[in-house]
Amino acid sequence: MDLEGVIGRESPRQGLFVYQTRMLSRYSWTINGKEPQLSTQSPVEQHSWLAYYFQSPRNCKNTPAGECNPLQETIELRIARVVGEGMHEDVELTNHTQIHTSISLQLEVDADFVSRKEVKEKKRQQRGSLRKKWSKTNSGEWIWRFDYECKHHYDHQGNSGTASLQRAITLRLRADSRPSQGGKKISFRIKLAPHQSWKACLIWRPEVDGNLLPVELECNALLGSNGEYSRKSDHFLSQAARIRTASASDLTHAVQRVLDRSRLDLIGLRLFDLDQGSNNWKLAAGIPTYLALFGRDMLASAWQASLLSNDMNRGALNLVANMQAREKNDWRDAQPGRMLHEAHTDPLSALNFTPKALYYGSVNTAPLFAICLSELWHWTGDKEFVRQFVPAALDALAWADRYSRNEEGFYTYSTRSVQGIKNQGWKDSSDAIVYPDGSQVEDPLGTCEMQAFMYAAKLYFAEMLWWLDDVDQSKHLFLEAEELKKRFNERFWMEDEGYVGMAIDRHGKIVKSIASDPGHCVVSGILDEEFVPRVVRRMFQPDMFSGWGIRTLSSDHPAYNPFAYHRGTVWPVENGSFVLGMARYGLHGEMWQLSRALFETAALFDYDRLPEVFGGHPRDNEHPFPCLYERADSPQAWSASAPFVVLQSLLGIYPYAPLNVLFLDPWLPEWLPEVTLENLRIGQSLLSLRFKRDENGRTDYEVTSLKGDLHVLRQPSPWSLTANWGERVKDAVISLLPTG
Repeated sequence: MDLEGVIGRESPRQGLFVYQTRMLSRYSWTINGKEPQLSTQSPVEQHSWLAYYFQSPRNCKNTPAGECNPLQETIELRIARVVGEGMHEDVELTNHTQIHTSISLQLEVDADFVSRKEVKEKKRQQRGSLRKKWSKTNSGEWIWRFDYECKHHYDHQGNSGTASLQRAITLRLRADSRPSQGGKKISFRIKLAPHQSWKACLIWRPEVDGNLLPVELECNALLGSNGEYSRKSDHFLSQAARIRTASASDLTHAVQRVLDRSRLDLIGLRLFDLDQGSNNWKLAAGIPTYLALFGRDMLASAWQASLLSNDMNRGALNLVANMQAREKNDWRDAQPGRMLHEAHTDPLSALNFTPKALYYGSVNTAPLFAICLSELWHWTGDKEFVRQFVPAALDALAWADRYSRNEEGFYTYSTRSVQGIKNQGWKDSSDAIVYPDGSQVEDPLGTCEMQAFMYAAKLYFAEMLWWLDDVDQSKHLFLEAEELKKRFNERFWMEDEGYVGMAIDRHGKIVKSIASDPGHCVVSGILDEEFVPRVVRRMFQPDMFSGWGIRTLSSDHPAYNPFAYHRGTVWPVENGSFVLGMARYGLHGEMWQLSRALFETAALFDYDRLPEVFGGHPRDNEHPFPCLYERADSPQAWSASAPFVVLQSLLGIYPYAPLNVLFLDPWLPEWLPEVTLENLRIGQSLLSLRFKRDENGRTDYEVTSLKGDLHVLRQPSPWSLTANWGERVKDAVISLLPTG
């Protein structure tokens, strides 16, 4: 809806979308034939909204003052909405004057059942039959049903057949007076005495392929209810880790707000209909554009938010494994073992106008699956749960070796689908990968982070397989990872730039553009240690670090554009990972600098929320805040998860549940001198920790509560360049001494 609370413009962002289908395309209330004036509107909770409107009555001249100023002689329209699988609306009309008056209240509604793409392009591709029916029930409710059915005959690259689709939305209306319906409007004739109110309750319930979706059925639902989704959300928030920052004249208030917002955004993106128990749920990628299943987004978000909870990781692993490709299908860019890029439910996808109902054009989902499985193992130590996903992970890695690895042993991508994605790495916009002169790099190509992700996947998965007694497979993957690391450093390192090449092209030549991609090589561990400080220093040069974050492409590059999706903007998801990489290598100054930039940026945007992506303008007097990428999702899952991996990095939290150990290496900055972490779950243990930076800059911690058999051990990260063997032993001994 627009800022007036109305669905009225031809915008892909306006409408009531359910299963990526715009069900309601027009929604507008009028009083006496005119749109009332908006007083104020605001979200109340994650899925609720409230607005106040006002207008003077038609017979305003009859008031004691004889005035028609709507602020002095007011008819108030109050609208409270709760949006989830459908929409619940409570409407209240109040006469704040001293006179009796008659009011004509109307609601104009239309439904079109189109995909967002059809709205955006103003071209309807699928055409079916739409039936509308108005009726009254025995219980005194009025029903208005919109029912849409469509079929489509398709033939794409060997995929042929007939696809069908059914979508519907039904209004259940209760009101203090009898409505009438005609055309696209519902009308009420209302008589109000002085200070009298009139109420109506509207429940819009969608239906998808014959399945009714749950909607809050009780009136006055603005501040929550006892409904299923509310109970599930409350349960998660009560069980997830909680972060508390101290009150101080620094950045702690902003950090607290950002973390609180991210926590709410993640549960707000929960796809409740895909739940598999209370501790296994799935995340949509973002709102409004990516309210769908994206394999890599779901896995990356779950990995980054592990400090908060592992519920999302369990859900992501379940879903991605169940949707793994089993056969070759060029239309969907699928091969056996390949893992999901995206799955959509909009009409164009469901009817097979596009391959997006199940599309596999991503090279990152496969390694991320193995990485997330290993991460879950480190946090939970749950052999039985992780063991069930080992075959899927091995098939995914085998897919990468068979279909993605070139003759040099590096991983590349190229699309086979006629409607496929050209760039299938993390930067998946069609113009993202560029030569130093600004020209496009054609596929097949392999980005540096593709190699980094595969290295990390094989290394971490090898360690997990060792624990699961698959020693031979473990050794095999470990040796492959080490060999890839050796070849990578020989091939991708650019000594003249002190940096890593962005990619290799189809001819095997290095693409020497300076971009953010090498930051992923830092966090993965694929870089030789001697190169890491040089890469990080290069990332903080003014052409790469905007002051708000690391740009996706150097501002000195001919193709740089601060507004372009992957050619100059800043992405919180990758910047969060970069912070973790800096922490692992003991680069605390850079870690603090980038962390602060991200929290300060979030505080500038609405609701203290990091959007999907924001502009690459420099932080200076002429640019006191960054621009927002116009189509950025907000909230967005892997931006909401980024603050948690940043906090995990600052606190130096490295769980190892298989040994009932929590490693800590905290380095809090001056701008965040104290943090309390409650309800942190490691394996079967639950603990709370208080971290505090002293006047000398050292961060100490205190275990304030502990349930379970967990050893908390102070140790630098295994990748740290700052601690020698003696320092590690000293910290370990001090950590194990009895306290009190």
